[in-house]
Amino acid sequence: MAQLLSIFFAILHLINTLARTTFFMRLILIFITIFSSYSYAQNNYPQDYFGNPLEIPLLLSGTFAELRSNHFHAGMDIKTQQRIGLNVISIADGFVSRIKVSHYGYGKAIYITHPNGYTSVYGHLQKFSPDIEAYVKKHQYENESFEIELFPKASELMVSKGELVAYSGNTGGSGGPHLHFEIRDKNEHPINPMLFGLDIKDTTMPSVTSIYAYPIGENASVNKSTEKQKLRLTPLKNGDYVAENIEAYGKIGFGVSVTDRQDLSHNKNGVYNIQTFINGRQNFEIDFSTFSFDESRHINQLIDYEHFQTKKQRVQLLFNNNNPLSLYKNMIDNGVITMKDSTYAVYKIKVNDFKNNPAWITISIKGKKSDGIKLKKDNTTALYLYANESKQLKDGNITVDFFRDTFYNNLYLDYNVSGDTLTIHKDIVPLKKDFKITFDISKFSDADKDKLYIARLIGYKNYPGYNFTERTENTLSTRTKTLGTYTLAFDTTKPTITPINFKNEQWLSNYRYLKIKIDDDRSGISNYRATINGKWVLMEYDYKTNTLTHDFNDGCVTETKNILKVIVTDNVGNNSTFESLFYRK
Repeated sequence: MAQLLSIFFAILHLINTLARTTFFMRLILIFITIFSSYSYAQNNYPQDYFGNPLEIPLLLSGTFAELRSNHFHAGMDIKTQQRIGLNVISIADGFVSRIKVSHYGYGKAIYITHPNGYTSVYGHLQKFSPDIEAYVKKHQYENESFEIELFPKASELMVSKGELVAYSGNTGGSGGPHLHFEIRDKNEHPINPMLFGLDIKDTTMPSVTSIYAYPIGENASVNKSTEKQKLRLTPLKNGDYVAENIEAYGKIGFGVSVTDRQDLSHNKNGVYNIQTFINGRQNFEIDFSTFSFDESRHINQLIDYEHFQTKKQRVQLLFNNNNPLSLYKNMIDNGVITMKDSTYAVYKIKVNDFKNNPAWITISIKGKKSDGIKLKKDNTTALYLYANESKQLKDGNITVDFFRDTFYNNLYLDYNVSGDTLTIHKDIVPLKKDFKITFDISKFSDADKDKLYIARLIGYKNYPGYNFTERTENTLSTRTKTLGTYTLAFDTTKPTITPINFKNEQWLSNYRYLKIKIDDDRSGISNYRATINGKWVLMEYDYKTNTLTHDFNDGCVTETKNILKVIVTDNVGNNSTFESLFYRK
């Protein structure tokens, strides 16, 4: 601002000197140009360009970049009054540039590209507006597939600001009715929608659940221990917090568990920005304004992953431990503090929501090198891996390939092979990239080979969860980013197919929908196909309820007597066929 004022007064001085000359209008134009450029630099996102995607007040159940399992939340989850079918409208003029219908993820989703270069995304939809719905179904029937991804031309599906484009729903990986909403830039990077002026009332300060101190590296300790320490928190009347005083030596860092709540919603959501200061000097910042999907998996290195896997609480680390995330800013020594003997320091954490409601945490640290340090549990094993090197392990009929940069840091791993079961550590270490597991199955008969798959044993009951398995003649292989126990599993059971709302030879003239339940309790459903009188018909699959649904309004059924045939196949090729006769006028 000081620079702008200097320019302003300089121009005024020139105007006064050259008043009533031919340069006067030119100087005015120069001033306007400079002011406009400066204003644009200070405001990178348009504030009044986009409208609201719903016709109701915006209340959130999820905020941008909120910490989720294996990813950052890429948008905001907008409440739909616990209902489906609310009007979803385009936030600005544009054209539908992408439509995706999938069993999982965003379910039914629509992407609208706008003239200013941004793209808005609307997910978990019940259905599209009539014109878009007809466009999608036309392609679904042409491709004989419920799941589909389309990229219409700019001239095909143009929309205006405020125009109905879809209806809110609960499709895909949604845990309840809501609208998932995003704004992305031209590089497909999601951006916090609130940066564009979408207003959510929030005068409530973030809440701090817990704070931990972490000794880092050799000879480091906190309160005479090399283990991380949970610190006692005292809330103050003004909403800030004071943590207990600690004694520390060597390199240490901190981690916090924090949430934020908007005024009109009780959901515990994510925060917008966290900064830390040591003796008044900023040494770390993480800003949740935007990120790329390619780096979203690094969330597992941002949090204390072992703590999350064992305690089901996300503790966000306030130091960078070889994490390539772009969200970090203003770091000194990666946010790590070095405490020397007989020194003192005050460490402060500032947690902000988007509306800049700050919550401060203060920790007084005394540097002290103590005797009688409690050492952390020895985790050394026979297998030590270097993160920047590849490593192949072969034992019996099992081969494991760790590629370079599979891990963030060097580490010891538990590794054991017993028959057809492989145990690689526990799922308490985050992985940067996937690794490959290969089973030699040449000892099995050809019939058995066809029914084998690689499963990860899940939970205390060791349920064999299907891992995507590729088959060559005598090997099965899978790629995964999760440590744990893997084994060969058999699936000789066919899927089940059960009619829900009709019986054989029933008249269905007054029915809008035809519903069937499909299920497979081993390797899981791979695909399904439905025909009526030999012609493919669209059946929408909801994996949450294991339901297939056909809408008679598609107009496929024109005969009185109809034969429905459904074939369902699981992930190892077992299939079941269901046939039923129904009548309809």
